[in-house]
Amino acid sequence: MNQKAKAKTKKTVRSPLGEMSLLEHLDELRRRFVIVIIALLVGTLIGAIFTQPALSILTEPAKKAGATIQFITPTEAPATFFKVAFILGVVFAMPVILYHVFMYLRPGLLPNEQLYVAVGIPFASLSFLAGVAFAALVALPNAIAFLSGFMSELANHDYSADYYLTFVGNVILWSGLVFETPLVMFILSKLGIVSPQSFAKVRRFVLVGAAVGAAIVTPTPDPLNMALIMGPFMLLYELGILLSRLAQAGKAKAEQAS
Repeated sequence: MNQKAKAKTKKTVRSPLGEMSLLEHLDELRRRFVIVIIALLVGTLIGAIFTQPALSILTEPAKKAGATIQFITPTEAPATFFKVAFILGVVFAMPVILYHVFMYLRPGLLPNEQLYVAVGIPFASLSFLAGVAFAALVALPNAIAFLSGFMSELANHDYSADYYLTFVGNVILWSGLVFETPLVMFILSKLGIVSPQSFAKVRRFVLVGAAVGAAIVTPTPDPLNMALIMGPFMLLYELGILLSRLAQAGKAKAEQAS
């Protein structure tokens, strides 16, 4: 093997721990974890400013459907307030969380991989916000309208604020994470971890998983509401396959050029 080939081989060698020892990595993990916790606290404090308008938006679908939101324990009102403030805090802190996850993984990545992940952080943040907006403005109003009308002739729909907003928060956060799917698929293909062909092969299992997930997130037998969850996810998955094929093609051209 000539010197040029040896140098090229040496460049592609990665260490799972980068150049740091295990203790140094644990210390780095602790430091970044503390920063993330601080970011969540700051995000929650900022979220507290917007909690009242957010509560109005999130409870509006239930009120339009004729349901009533109730505080049934003395501590439920403040607990509900801070729960919504925390959900908003996660949304506000997401760019910081993604940044520090990347910075922790950075020592074990090659330079070109670092570039892909760094560029992906803003898109990941925007995708998360798009998922949150989709859940709050599209999925939840339709799901709650159906659920609030189900068997309403037998009993009134009076919801505990805590249980109601726990349900709403789960839908919002999971929707935000689901909207990250195409970007994650693109990065995995760009890094050579998973091929587009592998993504395509498991499509049927993903479809079943999406149906189960839709049933859990929106526990309703109504096909329309399940489709509101499943449809966007499957579209996102197909978009992810397309992006992963573009990533594979770009990687092949780069390898041929080198």
